[in-house]
Amino acid sequence: MSAALRSPSPRLAPLIAGVAYFTIASVALLCSRFEGGIAFIWAANALLMAELQTSETRYWPRAITACGIASILSTALFGMGPWAAAPMAIINIAESLIVAILCRRFIPVHLSDGSRRSLLVFIFALCIPANIVAGTGAALVASVFTPVSFGASWLQWYSGHILGGLVCTPILTMLLQGQVSEWLGETSGRKKLEVLCLLLLFSLVAVHVFFFARYPLLFLLVLPLVTIAFRIGSLGAAASIVLLALIGGGATMTGHGPIALISSDIGDRTQLFQLFLALSFLLAMPLAAELNGRRRLFQTLQASEARYRAIAEHSGDVVLNISVDGIIQYASPSAAEQIGCAPALLVGRAAEIVVDPQDRAEVNGAHQRALARPGDVQTVEFRPAAFTDGADWCEMVTRAMLDEQGLPTGVVSTIRDMSRHKARQRALQRVAAVDTLTGADSRWAFLEKLDQEIQRVARGAQACLLLIDIDHFKSINDRYGHGVGDQVLSSFVERLRPGLRGGDSIGRLGGEEFAILLTGADIQRASMVCERLRDMVSERRISTVGCESVIVTFSAGLVELKGRADRAELLDAADKALYRAKNSGRNCLRLAA
Repeated sequence: MSAALRSPSPRLAPLIAGVAYFTIASVALLCSRFEGGIAFIWAANALLMAELQTSETRYWPRAITACGIASILSTALFGMGPWAAAPMAIINIAESLIVAILCRRFIPVHLSDGSRRSLLVFIFALCIPANIVAGTGAALVASVFTPVSFGASWLQWYSGHILGGLVCTPILTMLLQGQVSEWLGETSGRKKLEVLCLLLLFSLVAVHVFFFARYPLLFLLVLPLVTIAFRIGSLGAAASIVLLALIGGGATMTGHGPIALISSDIGDRTQLFQLFLALSFLLAMPLAAELNGRRRLFQTLQASEARYRAIAEHSGDVVLNISVDGIIQYASPSAAEQIGCAPALLVGRAAEIVVDPQDRAEVNGAHQRALARPGDVQTVEFRPAAFTDGADWCEMVTRAMLDEQGLPTGVVSTIRDMSRHKARQRALQRVAAVDTLTGADSRWAFLEKLDQEIQRVARGAQACLLLIDIDHFKSINDRYGHGVGDQVLSSFVERLRPGLRGGDSIGRLGGEEFAILLTGADIQRASMVCERLRDMVSERRISTVGCESVIVTFSAGLVELKGRADRAELLDAADKALYRAKNSGRNCLRLAA
């Protein structure tokens, strides 16, 4: 969990940072300038890095100014002298700025969150761009103002500043962000006692190894170091590295410990200890970061599992966990009510047993698509198996479950009874498929049948389309009114129905325009049917309520479906034939060209 950026006091904070920087820098210069050049140990920049990483950028100029002045004073008094003080201050500031800017740029959360990404970015920024650049500048200054060569100065700078940054920056960052005080406030007394005992044990082992052991026993430190990283996390790992630096560094510089057994000067022994300390850091901190990540993942999974169980066990929908190969691993209690099968009887069986055999291919396809595209949700409707009680349609919503590597381990599916929805849908379709005035097919329902018949004709069937328009219908409306006109339309369809065969369909396309689909008929037979219908309509008047009876005739255009590319072409051809019939005096049939 990341901490918010600090807003330090604009007056006291820079002063405190400057004094602390001067103190740390002065001690390092007094104790570790073994060859008269650059200090072998340097932790002052770690303080500035932690300040910059944890505070708002508007505070940066004050912190940089205070630490820059502190660097100038310490270098002038205890380092390479006044002439080298300003260049070395600029180089120290540059190192800290490079690390802070890169960490702010590439870490979405701060270093104290203990994530692997944060730690790797920090290590990369410190070890490569920051100290390669700063070390080169510092070595140039040192080679001018001291007798130490450029190469030796660069190595002294690089090892000392890398060590100081790695060891001190994490713990200082945690302190500045309040993570230590937060841990103290939230941790139980028993856990605090465990941490204290572990750190005390580590300190005792370190003291024994560096001050009392007759043999080089550095490997003894590995076990308590790993234990602390495992039990406490990043905070404990950082604290143990600081303890190791204090104990081991003090022993090495005073001629004690396994590294002091090496026949070399104190500078070489210090650098060798720094290498050991860096390796210890690279063992403990990444391990703690990995464990922190796994701990957070486990906590997230626990919370997610609790939510999932609460939803699954109290939902009216059936929830299934299905393996990659389609085997049910979990079924929610609602399975007994919704699909008529106890959950215990479903577990261990193929999920397709709840699906009607006709729809299993589609449901299996949705399962495979969910596994192939883990981020997508697959929805499929199916008819349930015969043992399902009361449901005739169900909807399944499926999504893949992933492991830590992002690979699918199975799917979670919810099944909902869609019977009522389907019934309403069918009722609406039935209403929409019928013209409410005449009882003929509605326009969209008739065109749907026409499309299906076009496909049948493409496979070798025969059919014709008859387009009909009632002659002079406008004059009927104008003379008798629209009420009589509606009666004429309704009676017109009733007059036509007895002349249609079982597979024929009549639809109202709009106004007084109708269409008849004559299935299983060629153009000659369809023409005979049309003439019969024309006689049936015109041979007797249509009676209307409250008005005199009306004589009705119609004009028609006939087109054969065979050889026609699509619906639009058919309707256009029939319409042109109908137009010719009207121009020929009406009450007649014309064939499409």
